[in-house]
Amino acid sequence: MGINLKNLIFNGHVKIDEIYVTDAYANVFVNSKGEANYNVYVAKPSEKPKDTTGTGTSIKLDLIKLRNWNVRYNDHSARVLVDAKGLNYTGKGGLSEDIFDLTTYLDIDKLDFSLNRTYYAKQKSLHADLITRINTNALTFVLRKNELRINDLPLKFTGFVSVLKDGYNLDINAASEKTTVRNMISVLPPQYLDWAKDTRIEGKSDLFFSLKGRFSEPKKLKPRLQARLLVKDGFVSNGKAPVPMNNFNMDLNVDFPDLNTDQLGLDLKNLSFDLGKSNNFKAVVRTKGLNEMQVFADVKGAVNLQTLSQALGLKNMEIKGLLDTNIKANGLFSLDKKLFPKTQGYLHVKNGWLKTKYYPNPIKDIQIMANVTNTDGTFKSLGVRLNPFTFDFEGNPVFVNADLQNFEDVLYKVRAKGVLNIGRIYKVFAKKGFDVNGLIIADLSLNGRQSYATTGQYNKLDNKGNLILKNIKATTEYLPKSFYIKEGNFQFENEKMWFRKFITTYGQSDFALNGYLLNTINYFIERKGTLHGKFKLKSRYILIDEFMALKEGDNSRKSIEVDYAKVENPKSSGVVIVPKNLDVSLEADAKTVEFKGLKLNNVFGLASVDRGQVYLKNTSLGVVGSRMTIDARYQDESPITANYDIALKVLDFDVQRAYKEIDMVREMATAAKNVKGIVSIDYKLKGDFDKNMKPIYPSLEGGGVVNLRDVEVKNLKMLSAVGDNIGAKAFNDPDMKGVNIETHSKNNLIHVDKFTFKVSILRPTVSGTTSFNGLLDLRIRVGILPGGIIGFPVVVTGTHEKPKVKIFSKTGQGIIDALYNKKSNKVIRQERRAEKKTRRQQRREKEAQEQNAKAAEKTISKDLKDKN
Repeated sequence: MGINLKNLIFNGHVKIDEIYVTDAYANVFVNSKGEANYNVYVAKPSEKPKDTTGTGTSIKLDLIKLRNWNVRYNDHSARVLVDAKGLNYTGKGGLSEDIFDLTTYLDIDKLDFSLNRTYYAKQKSLHADLITRINTNALTFVLRKNELRINDLPLKFTGFVSVLKDGYNLDINAASEKTTVRNMISVLPPQYLDWAKDTRIEGKSDLFFSLKGRFSEPKKLKPRLQARLLVKDGFVSNGKAPVPMNNFNMDLNVDFPDLNTDQLGLDLKNLSFDLGKSNNFKAVVRTKGLNEMQVFADVKGAVNLQTLSQALGLKNMEIKGLLDTNIKANGLFSLDKKLFPKTQGYLHVKNGWLKTKYYPNPIKDIQIMANVTNTDGTFKSLGVRLNPFTFDFEGNPVFVNADLQNFEDVLYKVRAKGVLNIGRIYKVFAKKGFDVNGLIIADLSLNGRQSYATTGQYNKLDNKGNLILKNIKATTEYLPKSFYIKEGNFQFENEKMWFRKFITTYGQSDFALNGYLLNTINYFIERKGTLHGKFKLKSRYILIDEFMALKEGDNSRKSIEVDYAKVENPKSSGVVIVPKNLDVSLEADAKTVEFKGLKLNNVFGLASVDRGQVYLKNTSLGVVGSRMTIDARYQDESPITANYDIALKVLDFDVQRAYKEIDMVREMATAAKNVKGIVSIDYKLKGDFDKNMKPIYPSLEGGGVVNLRDVEVKNLKMLSAVGDNIGAKAFNDPDMKGVNIETHSKNNLIHVDKFTFKVSILRPTVSGTTSFNGLLDLRIRVGILPGGIIGFPVVVTGTHEKPKVKIFSKTGQGIIDALYNKKSNKVIRQERRAEKKTRRQQRREKEAQEQNAKAAEKTISKDLKDKN
């Protein structure tokens, strides 16, 4: 810091007017809810105004210097990432004034900028010379003089930025006028810049950009983005090129109101170039909207691909062949309304040849004859022909012939044959993601109409052939790891795609499938199609934990929702995400299924996956030495939340083993540690999972019966305390064999119906309420022989560890239940002791709680019955 020594020595004041920060790292993070990590202090109004007349430390900034900073701004709510390395900043001005002009000099060695995980700037250098008027009262920044340079491209900015309570207000205009094509190319990704150094590039360019409006995540407001890029008289030539690329011109306009893709407008007024006589290309394209897109396109060109490659001086790729295209389209494209622009056109490639530096052998003999027609702007008149698409790779020819007509009810005729080494193909393009030994072997003939399958006219279908996959690696955006398909032998037989032999692994888990998918052709034709099927599944081992969305894995192509959830919950596993496009039933036979350390053995039963939900019906499994049957339903809500219903029955359950091996038993039934022996359980529950796929106990609703078939209960603190107070040591070792205990759970409370057991000559009857956190409010009537007709009341409050006993009392102390918000998956109120009330009030509250719990159990039973 810079301190004014004169004021310090002679006046006793410490005045800081300069700040220097060197070799710093700044991380600004805004989560998906719009909450920022710099909002760490909640301001409270002062009771008394501060005395500002006294002497002491004061800050009156006139200079800030930052040297060698790394700054990362990651905004999940706006899906924006800015990463600046080697940032050097000097800011001068009366920074302590309410309104001041800040003179800024900024240099950044490497700057990355991405939106929706798409990088628009990567490792760019930035220089800025700015004068910004800052109003600290309104937190507004007015751009008065703002000159930027991104690599070699100069930009000038004007406008203002206002920081609001719930976002920003923007009005920014930028321009790079009368610059060159080479300067414009300097902002391309780094991998293209080496190419530009050795290539002669000429031409003029202009770039205009504006961003205006409010951004507010709570109010769902976003600004309007507009841009225009002009390129005139471009010229590109490499020294080896026989003919340069001449007359390269482009005029592109972008209009993005409210950053809403449904209103996105692209206007490519001109994109043209030539490579000498009769070797030219020109395109005019206009679109507006995305889900419903107004389209105008006129694309025409005949280009020698080898000449184009040489003119551009491509280093890592050799291309040969003749490209000829002529496509005209005008109209509305809408999948929902089944509209397609009126279109007439073709794209032909003759004698194509492609080789890269990453693999020694080329893809050769590439022939593409593609034609598209549409006469009236509807799906009905849309026709696409691929006749043929062929190529040869390492002596293996691949042939595809397709004729598709009437996309309202697609009439298809497809023929495909060939062997494709996927691993080597990916090496050609220096891509990763498939095993080096991956093979696809196809010999297919597909003929039919879409409606033949949907209306059951299977005899009109003529689908046949085989598709074989070997050693293929595949990923899905919702799972952290890859599937390895060791072998997949698929046979097409009219409406069915049979899995004759399908063996795959996922991490430590293995799966063998035998069965079929139904109407796979429709799945690829329909928008948001659903795959239907029926399979037998066998597995030696399934580890549920490794399917949880936020677990570590080799999949780098996860969805943005999963990626953001992982960043915001770095120590969480997440929940298992279920595909939304499957309707598949399974006869499951798994030797071992493991979930969070709990091993389930010999799992048999019926399972189904239905549009994002998993159902189990009459499923039998071994758990801690007993057999359990369950009906269940599971559904994820986000990468970090899920809900479930379960109805379970267990016979001959070893209580001590369960207490030692099952976390949920220890947490839900803490008294089980004092119980030895065998019990049976018949219970129904529904609730939510948290971000570590653990039950959220306040969300649990349901109930059932526990039968104490052959048990010993010793030194249970609650009963021991009762025995100590009434002078009956037999309470330390009660006889509870054959006792049925019925309970109902809701809002973190467990309501216990009346049950009676033996203690020597006594017949205690217990009922009341306890909580998952150990609070007690129990009523015990201690009956005395004969038959327990005569008895006296006892009340037990306190906790499981510290029970409080009152003899000859019916007045306990109720427990106010917890409150749980299902939408936010948050506990908004923990359960707590109620104020002392009359016995009548307590009785009414207890009856109401028990009715609510029983109603919840009935709802679960009905839901499970309906869904199964």
